[in-house]
Amino acid sequence: MADQEDLYQDDSSAAEEPQWEGQVYTSADGTRRVLRRRPPVLEACGLGVRIGGRAILEGISFKVRKGETVAIIGESGCGKTVFLKTAIRLMTPTEGTVLFSGIDLGKLNGRQLSEVRCRIGFVFQQAALFDSMTIGENIMFPILQQNPRTPLKELNDRVAELLYEVGMTPDVARRMPVELSGGMRKRVGFARALAGNPELMLYDEPTTGLDPIMSDVINELMVRVRDNHKVTGIVVTHDMKSAKKVANRIVMFYPQSRLEEGQPQIVYDGPSDEIELSQDKRVTQFVEGEAGERLMEMTEAQHAR
Repeated sequence: MADQEDLYQDDSSAAEEPQWEGQVYTSADGTRRVLRRRPPVLEACGLGVRIGGRAILEGISFKVRKGETVAIIGESGCGKTVFLKTAIRLMTPTEGTVLFSGIDLGKLNGRQLSEVRCRIGFVFQQAALFDSMTIGENIMFPILQQNPRTPLKELNDRVAELLYEVGMTPDVARRMPVELSGGMRKRVGFARALAGNPELMLYDEPTTGLDPIMSDVINELMVRVRDNHKVTGIVVTHDMKSAKKVANRIVMFYPQSRLEEGQPQIVYDGPSDEIELSQDKRVTQFVEGEAGERLMEMTEAQHAR
């Protein structure tokens, strides 16, 4: 039977599609059925990562359910990007597991892991386009990974469709990444990530390095992806405006190096519109952009000299 937390965490779609383990319902033909619980799209279970003997992540546990967009926030060095890379096994955790739709990624071989990754779109911080490929070839890449025999006309039509979706014209497909501005490359990164019709989208600092107007364009794209494609999303960001606009829920990490022994690394996990109500000064200082303890540490370091 699902526990209390599971029962209330994602009951928004329960009226449309019963989903909880043990829930009894009557189908249209009058047959009574008992459901098995649908697993979260992504679940971190006691995740820990050490690099060079130093703990970056420790004891990270949370679930991302279908249809949610979760923003992971926190100051530099708290392990946000490391979490994303670990979530799709680009990095191997030191301890704990990551489950994708109930599948333990740590138990998959290379071929199986590649198949799972085809179900996940990743928008990298600097877009990470292939410099030697045209924009069109970049967007085609995930489609050909899934089906190498896709007809050229179908590929070109799909590229044009995706470019339109991110506010660009099909003629951009002939250009090279070096010819595009940073904002245009970011949007091409979105198009490429969407090309494989992913179930989960991961965004790594999608607005970093962009001016306020282009940042809002990228935020709007994330909202449209969520609403139009019904894609679950995880957004790593330090931009509170972005987090509040695109996410239903915010999870805040705190740097391991600044925690006392036994303190949890997740210092906030809740609705995006309630984070200002947190009584944790670490959360409020980040949300309000105050240096707080960092200034005190700098002062203490100067006095210690």
